Amino acid sequence: MKALQFVLTIPRYLFGRAAGPLYAPAYYSRFSCVQLRDVREPQLLGPDWVKVRTHYGGICGSDLGGLVRLHLSLSLSPFGSYPFTMGHEQVGTITEAGEGVEGHALGQRVVVDPMLPCPVRGIDLPCSACQAGEWSRCQNFAEGNLSPGASLGSCADTGGSWSSYFVAHKFQLFALPDSVSDENALLIEPFTIALHAVARCFPDDEDTVLVMGVGTAGLCAVAALRCLGSRAHIIVLAKYPFQGQLAERYGADRVVILRDSDYYQALADATGGRLYKPILGKRVMIGGADVVYDCVGTDGSLDDALRFVKAGGRLALIGTIGQTRKVDWTPLWFQELSVRGINFACALEEHEGERLRTFQWAIRWMAQGRLDLSPLLTHRFRLEDYKRALAVAMSKGRNRAVKVAFEFD
Repeated sequence: MKALQFVLTIPRYLFGRAAGPLYAPAYYSRFSCVQLRDVREPQLLGPDWVKVRTHYGGICGSDLGGLVRLHLSLSLSPFGSYPFTMGHEQVGTITEAGEGVEGHALGQRVVVDPMLPCPVRGIDLPCSACQAGEWSRCQNFAEGNLSPGASLGSCADTGGSWSSYFVAHKFQLFALPDSVSDENALLIEPFTIALHAVARCFPDDEDTVLVMGVGTAGLCAVAALRCLGSRAHIIVLAKYPFQGQLAERYGADRVVILRDSDYYQALADATGGRLYKPILGKRVMIGGADVVYDCVGTDGSLDDALRFVKAGGRLALIGTIGQTRKVDWTPLWFQELSVRGINFACALEEHEGERLRTFQWAIRWMAQGRLDLSPLLTHRFRLEDYKRALAVAMSKGRNRAVKVAFEFD
């Protein structure tokens, strides 16, 4: 079968880092780390595993920024096994199941929690994080009976959703009711990341919240806030007007367009903050938002986000942050801020007295009609047209793209 793989070698990495910023197609050229290859279908890894036929494989911002554009720090390289088939966002159908799999049948539609923590790795004594249901903090992503990999789409043994088939452990499986379409289900994984972040950094009803960046992650953060019942005043900082319109649809109260205004002044006005001009460099704000969610994950967005949090406020990093080189961390201590990094969504969250996995919450709300993210799937491509798919995903404004996905038969 065909699979889009990440082939990490020093020459390919250096080529991408040097040529990509000058000519974007170099990131997925024949000399890059991203290669369309013929590979064998993945095989069941034991009696507790299933094979899934992919319906959709989504292109995540972390795939695009971290792997295609090579922004992720090489400090994470021990937690992958190379080459691996990319893609962790998915929805599909079970085509083969081991004898230890119960409660799931052949032909059943599923979405898969992509994380590969202790329960998936056959570790008899799970780490303390996994014992507490904090699987996203697992200490064994490079241990156990699997090759290294924190998630589907980074492990050579499991495959990924940028191919026709991948394998998953029964711990990862969530059955989909008929009322949840494939298009909606594809957005479950990115929604759960936002849900995890929002639940762990939840605002009070009288707070002002700023969501920076309203691509898929930011839109899901707005939706997660409202699904959890937040009445906070939500401001979004959007790069493009169409993103702002979607943010309002999911519950944002005010939209600031990055390119249409002096967004520093607009955010100061919206939050009641005051701007001051230093001798050199960006303006600084006194006042600001009580809670800021950075859903972009660049040096520039993080540098701005630190300035937009009011004294004693909280900043949650939802966008995948790589190595930072141009971030002024002074507001962190000057304003006594709390900063929280949000990794993955594989965790238990409590809401209305009930403690469920993030995937269970998302599926329940979709089945109840409270959450419909299907409008975010804006572009679909065949895998063989991956260069066009990646080009569209990297030019969201020009193409009015939100979620771009590979579609399989």
